[in-house]
Amino acid sequence: MTDPAPIGRLDHIGIAVHSIDKALPFFTQALGAKLRQTVERPDGGFRLAILDLHEFCIELLEPTNENGFLAKHLAQRGEGVHHITLQTPDLAHKAEALEAAGIRVVDKEFDDPGNIGAFISPRSAHGVLIQLGQTLGPLNNQPYWEREAAPESPTDAD
Repeated sequence: MTDPAPIGRLDHIGIAVHSIDKALPFFTQALGAKLRQTVERPDGGFRLAILDLHEFCIELLEPTNENGFLAKHLAQRGEGVHHITLQTPDLAHKAEALEAAGIRVVDKEFDDPGNIGAFISPRSAHGVLIQLGQTLGPLNNQPYWEREAAPESPTDAD
């Protein structure tokens, strides 16, 4: 039996923090990450800061709703890694295959072409929340499967 192909590639890591403003100096000064933007997500009860660490994204996630999922996460687990996100081509098909294998896939969004994503429950992933995303990541990096499929540039040979 052969090993299955990887489901995708690492896109970013989401880190839960009590305060983006207090966490930023560590990531920007100590690690040299560049703050790209801060985004408010009132419908989700959080805001996030997108940091570029040499074309790798770190998302800092801060709760804005004391009863929201992120506030509950921080109360239970404290600050630290909240999720990892994998760029995942053909996500609807892969989510279906995961579920057929008994893996719990939640919060599936397949209808909005600008936001195709899902999560593998920590219950199925040994305590890790894994986000799967088919659309562009936070730094708007082209998905790896599109970069790899791009045609070679023409040569000067005639």
